[in-house]
Amino acid sequence: QVQLVESGGGSVQAGGSLRLSCAASDQTSSINSMGWYRQAPDKREFVASITSDGTTKYGDSVKGRFTISRDNAKNTVYLQMNSLKPEDTAVYHCIWYGPPNFWGQGTQVTVSS
Repeated sequence: QVQLVESGGGSVQAGGSLRLSCAASDQTSSINSMGWYRQAPDKREFVASITSDGTTKYGDSVKGRFTISRDNAKNTVYLQMNSLKPEDTAVYHCIWYGPPNFWGQGTQVTVSS
């Protein structure tokens, strides 16, 4: 069982920035890919992922604005979110890719216009 603890969500105006963190309890997490999804009332969307060697992928809607990174020594993945838009409003969930996959509880991000 892998525990994921997210932090860093909040409310911000459009154009602002937030940085999310996700700390994994598993000491071997450095070899697993990790990432972020977001859940809005009407849809669930892939945001970003990062492999153990730092290879990244992004959803089309966040490319150029969001940056995913990781600190393997801390078993932590980060999501730097810049130029935020109201449509970025969602609950952001961290994922630890197994199998099996494990999910964090989520952190709310609200962007006002």
